[in-house]
Amino acid sequence: MALTPELHRAPRPQLAQLVRKAEVLVEALPYLRRFQGSTVVIKYGGHAMLSEELRRSVAQDVVLLKFVGLNPIVVHGGGPEITALMRRVGKEARFVRGLRQTDAETMELAQMVLVGKINKDVVSLLNQAGGQAVGLSGIDGCLLRARRRQPPELGFVGDVTGVRTDLLRSLCQSGFIPVVAPVGVGEAGESYNINADAAAGAVAAALPAQKLIVLTDVEGIYAQPGDPQSLLATLTPRQATELLASGAVEGGMVPKIEACLTAVAGGVPRAHIVDGRMMHALLLEIFTDQGIGTMIAADAEPQAGGVPDQVHRAAAGGLAGAGGASAWTPAAEVRRG
Repeated sequence: MALTPELHRAPRPQLAQLVRKAEVLVEALPYLRRFQGSTVVIKYGGHAMLSEELRRSVAQDVVLLKFVGLNPIVVHGGGPEITALMRRVGKEARFVRGLRQTDAETMELAQMVLVGKINKDVVSLLNQAGGQAVGLSGIDGCLLRARRRQPPELGFVGDVTGVRTDLLRSLCQSGFIPVVAPVGVGEAGESYNINADAAAGAVAAALPAQKLIVLTDVEGIYAQPGDPQSLLATLTPRQATELLASGAVEGGMVPKIEACLTAVAGGVPRAHIVDGRMMHALLLEIFTDQGIGTMIAADAEPQAGGVPDQVHRAAAGGLAGAGGASAWTPAAEVRRG
């Protein structure tokens, strides 16, 4: 019996949807080819760690990156969970320029949360998504060597002084996805609480990675604090440094920009700050022509007058509903590569 057209051909509306899916794959092809075998360091934090839907989205993105030939390395935070545990034991969290003051008891609590709970939760999440994740802290194999950061009142807050890149490369080459908790080890074996952004920047610079991607709870870097319409598409390291010095960014965004500057100074071609509240933000940043968020790169087009004039603006309804190239300024077109 001959097959009728209805049995072997999708209805026209479904066919159009399938064509759009194929176009997405074609758009990703140059990036799949370009980044084959490359290492991407992902700072995982913010709301993307709290929403179950976003957690699954990030896990799917990371595992997909591995299966298409990239080497993702995840460095996770855990600040809200540390603060919650501190409150339960009657301790108040204090911060200096976005960094947690860490006495000996707080260091113990942070290590319990970061290494004992969050790290294993992230590993389990990636494994459930089909990957092979391995959890590490900076103490394991002396992965992250650290020294005490100044000023002294920060306590056991550390700066990364060395990274065991051979250990990370070995895991990646063996098919694993390293998941790193930002706890470092000092010369005397003491533990240090390392800001997760700083840890990710140091890891990316040491390898060096092809990209550093920092997931956060805003669309990117704003030229005007709190104004989504002033979202910056690209910055050179010099412009990012000027932006920090101007005081236009503050709080938790400061260590994120500093991490990107560390990465780029260490040889990472591109560092990105992107909105982790958006579904599949990692794939959108890596595999689309326009990308999302803010990119800091040494070869970004310089702008006169310090902070760049070009901004990309979301269409009404937000970034997630922008849909087409018309939602972005031409500056966004030079972001990829």
